[in-house]
Amino acid sequence: MRPRPVLHLISYVLSFIAIAEGLSWLVGWLAGDPASAQSALAMSCGIVLLIALLMWASTRGAINLSKRDGFAIVTFGWIAATIAGAFPYLLSGVVPDPVSALFETMSGFTTTGASVLSGLEYVPRGILFWRGMTQWLGGMGVLVLCIAILPFLGVGGMQIYRAEIPGPSKDRLAPRIASTAKLLWGLYVLLTIGQIILLMVGGMDWFDASCHTFATMSTGGFSTRSASIAAFDSAYIEIVTIVFMFLAGANFALHYHALRGKPQAFVRDPEFRFYTVLWLGSCLLLSFNIWGGVYEEAWTALRAGFFQGTSIMTTTGFVTQDFNLWPGASRLLLLLLMFVGGCGGSTGGGIKVVRLLVILKKIARELGRAMHPRTIIRIKLGRQALEESTVSNISTFFIIFVAIFAVASLAMTFYTPDMVTAASSVAATLGNIGPGLGAVGAIETYAAIPTAGKLILIACMLLGRLELYTVLVLLHRGFWKK
Repeated sequence: MRPRPVLHLISYVLSFIAIAEGLSWLVGWLAGDPASAQSALAMSCGIVLLIALLMWASTRGAINLSKRDGFAIVTFGWIAATIAGAFPYLLSGVVPDPVSALFETMSGFTTTGASVLSGLEYVPRGILFWRGMTQWLGGMGVLVLCIAILPFLGVGGMQIYRAEIPGPSKDRLAPRIASTAKLLWGLYVLLTIGQIILLMVGGMDWFDASCHTFATMSTGGFSTRSASIAAFDSAYIEIVTIVFMFLAGANFALHYHALRGKPQAFVRDPEFRFYTVLWLGSCLLLSFNIWGGVYEEAWTALRAGFFQGTSIMTTTGFVTQDFNLWPGASRLLLLLLMFVGGCGGSTGGGIKVVRLLVILKKIARELGRAMHPRTIIRIKLGRQALEESTVSNISTFFIIFVAIFAVASLAMTFYTPDMVTAASSVAATLGNIGPGLGAVGAIETYAAIPTAGKLILIACMLLGRLELYTVLVLLHRGFWKK
């Protein structure tokens, strides 16, 4: 790893953070926020911009990135963005504790949606807008935005793109990686505008519509209301949100092909078909399980089941009901959905549907080999046969994911009141979902978690968003050898 190009690229990341903080200050000024909140955002913007300029000026030179540099830029870039993004919370006094401020910011950038804040109706609007912006920037990736905007990243941009975009395969939509980044961000912005308009039609003002769209498209889940989407008590708003959560959890490459006149791409994609079947089956099962015992009317059960099922599976984390009060079967199903997540190439977290599909196909293959040892069976996704190295990579990812979940859950038992809270808090942060079960359930926050527990969960959020390898490779001694 070469520090100069790594720090130079991180300076651009910080400049984007400063611009977003400046935009949040403008929103706070227009909303008439208290002077302390406006000053906090303005000071944050100035401090981060000054740091970015100093880093940029002291590290100028030719940029030619290696794979190691790409991993370092992404990991350290996200850590730097989190530190810079915590300034508004600290300077405004909204989150006075440094570790809690880092927790809230990491939760935003990683689109986790786990929060230490309560009484959101009393938080200044500029701070809430910044909170939403962290999720929106993190959803598609601030470094992918750098690739789209900065032309000199054309050579080394692929290293960053591979390290930041979620999923085992990194689909190119154009021959040049910068063009692919532009198309992805263009789709992201287009869907964002579309949802904002639809939510405003449903009665939200521009501020609530924007913040909830930021949280939906990023599958983040931060709301401007303590009761989340339930505060609006609108079937229309819930249906619009369900649709866009589902779209955000799908591979954005499929949206691109559909907009180019090839909607059949959705039907032909094996991952999307499996994603749809899992989503539909899970939501129907949830609805059936809570009908009669929790909700008397079938429509109410369907509305609650589909919203919470979609929210948890896509790792968005919005809530309309306290699912801590649902039957054990429903809570267990929601916990399992936390591990599934969205599709590869989506803004969703979790293991990813494509990896789960490959694991199931590998299990079927091994069972077939047990009966017919000499048979050669290739694992396919649709008509495409996967390389054995890809299958091995996915299997290793799955093992590491489960191992980290087990170790982190054990560690969290020292900082939580029960095993359910410990395990679900790790599942909710490692999978970038947000709400868990028990003491971190649908209507609770993470404020009561001790400092050491918050640090563990911050690490889980970063590992989950950057898909383990990008962060863990930095711990390998070979990474630091010349």
